[in-house]
Amino acid sequence: MTRKAKKEPHEKLLVIACGMIAREVLAVKSQLGLDHLELTCLPAEFHFYPDRIAPAMDEAIAKAKGEGYDRIFVGYADCGTGGGLDIICQKHGVERMDGPHCFAFYQGTAQFMASGEADMLAFYMTDFLCRQFDAFFIRPLGLDRHPELIPDYFGNYEKLIYLAQTDDPALDEVAEGAAKLLGLTYERRSTGYGDLTPSLAHQAGMTK
Repeated sequence: MTRKAKKEPHEKLLVIACGMIAREVLAVKSQLGLDHLELTCLPAEFHFYPDRIAPAMDEAIAKAKGEGYDRIFVGYADCGTGGGLDIICQKHGVERMDGPHCFAFYQGTAQFMASGEADMLAFYMTDFLCRQFDAFFIRPLGLDRHPELIPDYFGNYEKLIYLAQTDDPALDEVAEGAAKLLGLTYERRSTGYGDLTPSLAHQAGMTK
């Protein structure tokens, strides 16, 4: 079991997060007035290379501790590491976000688990993935040059679910366009920051 560090209000807290949620962590920090929260991120592209997350986190935590940070929170769920990230958290005595991935904690992990069967064939998008749709999906997969490959990559999905952290018509347009391009039915869920807000509040000493 991970050793939980004692939380004192306004004691400096370092969050080492996935680059895909950096904007959201900073938004929660601003909303809650967490001036004592500091953020550093691992590359967002690790979303596609989950085997790199645990080793990189191991190095990042060790570096942070060497720089004098006593309280560290891991801004990742398991994120495809197959328990590897939990081993690193246990090694260093730190905690991480609950749940299997950000698509779960944005919705609320309990809600995600409850709707798991219905969403089994869903392709998820977030605000970040809407902003980076071309850079993260279209160009790396070569779909800008070979759109005929879309069924090969996305043919097993039935719907695209946009988990919206904010109300931004431009992002809505991207998500709807992505669903049309990929040949998927479209659903928008306004989630806000989900479990990220209470988790950061707890780690920052605002709640018990």
